[in-house]
Amino acid sequence: MPNRSARLDQVFRALADPTRRAVLERLRSGPAATTELAGGFDMALPSFTQHLDVLERSGLVRSRKTGRVRTYRLAPRPMHAAEHWLASQRRLDRLDDRLRTPKAV
Repeated sequence: MPNRSARLDQVFRALADPTRRAVLERLRSGPAATTELAGGFDMALPSFTQHLDVLERSGLVRSRKTGRVRTYRLAPRPMHAAEHWLASQRRLDRLDDRLRTPKAV
């Protein structure tokens, strides 16, 4: 369980940044090379690649290097784990609401 929790923490940390969320949105349309992804952001390439590293460590993206080009693609499994966690929280919230609401007799 602690390992799963640590992985989930990494996913939410990665999702906390707007640049990284924008990269994930871009990758929804298909794989892209580092320079292609970086083109839409006003930052130096080394700074941008740090964002890609965070996404890759969290498991949200995977990369493959062919020659000098590194290409990134989405890896949806960690996102599904985050969605599952959020759904369980919503269920707990609904249960809490039901328990707090008095029943009409």
